[in-house]
Amino acid sequence: MPFGWEPRARDFPRRNRLISGLSLGVVIVEAAKRSGSLITARFALEQGREVFAVPGSPLDPRAEGTNGLIKQGATPVTETADIISVLRPIVEQKEMPVREPQSTSPEGGRAETAEPAPDERARIINLLGPAPVQIDDLIRLSKSSPAVVRMVLLELDIAGRLERHGGGLVSLC
Repeated sequence: MPFGWEPRARDFPRRNRLISGLSLGVVIVEAAKRSGSLITARFALEQGREVFAVPGSPLDPRAEGTNGLIKQGATPVTETADIISVLRPIVEQKEMPVREPQSTSPEGGRAETAEPAPDERARIINLLGPAPVQIDDLIRLSKSSPAVVRMVLLELDIAGRLERHGGGLVSLC
């Protein structure tokens, strides 16, 4: 908006769509059942961004929206580590297309990376189809780490082969 523009409620969704588009994810801290924050969360999902929600008391109407997001598949957040664990593989992928282990294990070997082995990648892709499936189910059924599953999903997303649905659901295009 131009300088001197008086903020209006109807301008916020447009601004928030831009913010969610520039972000890797959005954290919804408090949202009533009909909150503008939920509009931002919807934009983030449509843009393939991660959605995080801070849970609140089920008796507090100001937490109804965030608790609803969690029921629909948003990542619950109680500390920053919850966000970092989800975003780290995405950030590392963007920074270093070919990643090498950054440290060694206590036994002197190389540390495990999120780079999936070919058979692991194939196993995850074989669990996908045209019907939407929960990312958590992919992790459980593939017996792969969350970082590896998210890496494969990111690769498919970049290749244009993945469709993201609301509530943490994904399918092949």
